[in-house]
Amino acid sequence: MPKSLDANTREALVDRLAAIEHERWSHWQRYMHGKATRQEDGALLIPADIVARWEKQIATAYADLPPDEQESDKEQVERYLPIIEEAFDSE
Repeated sequence: MPKSLDANTREALVDRLAAIEHERWSHWQRYMHGKATRQEDGALLIPADIVARWEKQIATAYADLPPDEQESDKEQVERYLPIIEEAFDSE
């Protein structure tokens, strides 16, 4: 079991991970907005086929995803791991 982090290390870790999370979210929003059509009122219209695909992914447990979709999730996690490992190594 990993050792726990002191409060300062934990706070710094949360800040660094939150920055990555925001970057991930921003990237996803740019992607999603790029798939949508902006309406006159500023709303975004997402094509039905894309909505159907995303809803299927939402309803699917990670273990049941196809290998390429699991790999995509793993790529996101890989961005976090070095920071987490560094935090525990510095303790």
